[in-house]
Amino acid sequence: MSASRQLRDTLTDQLTEDGTLAEPEWRDAARAVARELFTGSYFRRVPGSVPTGYRPVQKNEPGWLEGVYTDETLITQLDGRVRPDDTAEATVTGNPSSSSTLPSLVLRMWQQLDVEPGHRVLEIGTGTGYSTALGAHRLGDAHLTSVEYDPVVGAAAAAALKAAGFAPRLIIGDGLRGDPEGAPYDRLIATCSVRYLPLPWLYQVKPGGKILVTLSGWSYANALVLLDVTGPGEATGRFLPGYTSFMIARPHDRPPRPALALLPGEERPTRIDPAQLETWTGGWITQLAAPSAEHLGAGAEQILWDVSTGSQARTAPHPQGGWTVVQRGPVRLWDRVESAVEQWQDAGEPHQEKFGITVSPVGQRVWLDTEDGPGWDLPI
Repeated sequence: MSASRQLRDTLTDQLTEDGTLAEPEWRDAARAVARELFTGSYFRRVPGSVPTGYRPVQKNEPGWLEGVYTDETLITQLDGRVRPDDTAEATVTGNPSSSSTLPSLVLRMWQQLDVEPGHRVLEIGTGTGYSTALGAHRLGDAHLTSVEYDPVVGAAAAAALKAAGFAPRLIIGDGLRGDPEGAPYDRLIATCSVRYLPLPWLYQVKPGGKILVTLSGWSYANALVLLDVTGPGEATGRFLPGYTSFMIARPHDRPPRPALALLPGEERPTRIDPAQLETWTGGWITQLAAPSAEHLGAGAEQILWDVSTGSQARTAPHPQGGWTVVQRGPVRLWDRVESAVEQWQDAGEPHQEKFGITVSPVGQRVWLDTEDGPGWDLPI
């Protein structure tokens, strides 16, 4: 047995034992698809580096294959252009822009999508092609279409899929527009995050079909949601347990801002602990309440910067206890966040699985507990 097959079997057994792989069809896919065909070289984070540094791991160097079969996300591109083979530096910096997502998450999402034989599936974000290969193994090439925004990434994925023996329909283009020529689909799965549900998806998935996507925003808080399409342009769903995050779709990413300058404003005590913004769901609530804001800071010193209006909010500990907030600009960011966090606290600080979403052609609303509960409109 080859080293690759041994490592693949070991990883598949591990994911089976921990409950990730509950369905035998997806276990078969995990054993059959060689991840190394899709990762080639990759970047690994350098622990403790500031700013975060990445070390290129070249194909076939010692430890390369073992790294491929760890249950980790492998970064394959930085800043939308730099790939591991493009640099001779021992360490490079940049923002991750493409990756091979950790296998446990990819396989868990395919199972959550609840696909069945004969279903036609649209995948948004081909990436390296590893997830696409798993889907093609389970469904057959003819039942899977995958869209990739980056032509360089898409070309590499196409070559890897061919080498692995798969031939799904591949498209280079804006995945947020979906695939009108191939519609209607039974399922849609996204391996990037979005600020809101693109309306084309809601018309390209059949009523009764499902959409699985991660919602994010300009503060990069994430929540995975499974929606049932109830009619053309309409859907409803619940957010799922766990902690899922993806890179945001490039057309939905925040615009560049000038260097951050903290300016004077109106000061008052704050009713909530600013550190709540650093918790998984607290950060999500913050993003819902201030969807155009970037979130910075740590502990008692939090900063919100609205990249569309220039509004600011920043907190600090008070010498006599508690915290203060300084706000300026047309949007009172902390007022909105404070109110939203208090509503969440009144509900017992539940995880995101207590939230749901209702989508229609005129709006998209995330709500807590029930559709009549507290809610926040997404920035469509």
